[in-house]
Parts: sequence; structure tokens; C-alpha cells
Amino acid sequence: MFERIKEDIQSVFHRDPAARTTMEVLFNYPGLHAIWLHRLSHRLWKANWLWLARSVSTFSRWLTGVEIHPGATLGRRFFIDHGMGVVIGETAEIGDDVTIYHGVTLGGTSWSAGKRHPTLMDNVVVGAGAKVLGPITMGKGAKVGSNSVVVRDVPEGATVVGIPGRVVMQKSQGEKEADKAKNGYREKIAKKYGFDAYAVAADNPDPVANAIGMMVDHVHLIDIKVEEMCAAINKMGGGVCGKSLPSLELEEFTNQQVELNSKQAKESFDPQI
Repeated sequence: MFERIKEDIQSVFHRDPAARTTMEVLFNYPGLHAIWLHRLSHRLWKANWLWLARSVSTFSRWLTGVEIHPGATLGRRFFIDHGMGVVIGETAEIGDDVTIYHGVTLGGTSWSAGKRHPTLMDNVVVGAGAKVLGPITMGKGAKVGSNSVVVRDVPEGATVVGIPGRVVMQKSQGEKEADKAKNGYREKIAKKYGFDAYAVAADNPDPVANAIGMMVDHVHLIDIKVEEMCAAINKMGGGVCGKSLPSLELEEFTNQQVELNSKQAKESFDPQI
């Protein structure tokens, strides 16, 4: 249980730059409190203590502003940011590393028993005020824009906006594989620092960080092309590139190294030139 709690806290630090300390997260994130209370109510629901399960769920709603039916299934590292006004129905299923914001509804469109709420696969992001309705499936990595209404299945990696929701961005399998290979360094560095949503992710809204990321991609591709060219020349009898290009290691991306590089750059800069 404590391992899951630690995992939940770390997921907040990974996805919310406003989080500063563990104590702050423990006491001031109602989305986490709602998830923890849901785990209790879900166990009671599975044990057929239905009235008690609903009572715990109602108490959680009163305490946090988040309503999660005890029958809903939540994955690991699920994060509800802000939380107020979130409603998650009985047969909703949520995968790992999913993020939803305030005002989101995962609701049903039928009064019939059985599966009537959406399924969100791993790494789905649902923007503030969005409504995902019915027994539909959102594929891995899909995103829903704020205030959108989604009533149809969403393909893997797609972005949906509008009322009713429509796909505005979807990458082919080949593009996904290319992006995965291209962004390998960026993903590793982001994972090391723990702010992939705000620093070096491929879809970063910060133009400066995005430009730096593109430069990293460009340098990485140049390294690969030079290595391939040297190998081809050597096969034809040439003797170039006796030594491999030095590789960039993640250990080099430390605050101390960054400060040293910054200091050296300042010392070498002559404002009179």
C-alpha cells in the first residue's frame, strides 16, 4: 500500500510543476485523496459491501469535489489535477499513467445495465471540462482538448477537439516509430529530470525548449549519418574515421556541468568584439 502511495506522489511531481514538497502533495492535492479513498471503496464494492462502498464514495465527493463510483477501475499512477467537478462512472476503466483535469466527466449514455462508460488506455490525457461519454475506447496516448465532447472511439495517439469531438491530429505507425527513434535522447533526458511534459517533450509548448530539443535531434541525426558515411567509405578501402565520435551520456546533463559550461561561455565572451 505504501509503495502505491509513494508512486502516486511521484506521479504528481512528474506532471505538475507547481508541486514542491512531499508534504505539500500529501495535504493539498484533493485528486490524490479521491484516488486513495476510491481504493478503499472499490475493495468494499468487490467484497459486496455495496452500501458502505457508496457511503465512502459520497464522503470522498464531499471532501474532495471528485465523484468516483466505487465500481470504476483505476490504473497505476492515475493523476487528477485540481479535481473539482470530476465525475467517473461505475463501469469506467482507466489505464496506467492517465491524466485528467477538473470538470471532466467519464459518463454513460444509456440506462441499460452492463458496460456503459468509457475505457481510457495508458497515457491518455483529458483536458479540463471535457466529456467522454458511452462505452467507447480511447487508445493509448490519445488526448482530448478542453471542453470537448467525445462519443466515439479515439485511435491510439490521436488528438480530439470540439463538439462532437473530431480527430485533428493522428500519426501513422511509421511516423510514431520515426518519432520514437528521433526523440530517444529527449525522452531519456526528460525522464532523468522528471518534467517531460514541460521541458524536452516533442510537443512542448515552450518555443525555447522546443528549439533546443530540435537542435538535440539535429545533432543526433548528424552523428548517425557521419557514422554511416564513415562505415561506407571504409568498406570501399578508405581509412577515415579511425575513432568513433564521442557519445553524449546522461550523466553529463547535470546541474554542475550546466553551471560550468555557462561559466566558461561567459568567460570566453568578449562584448567588445
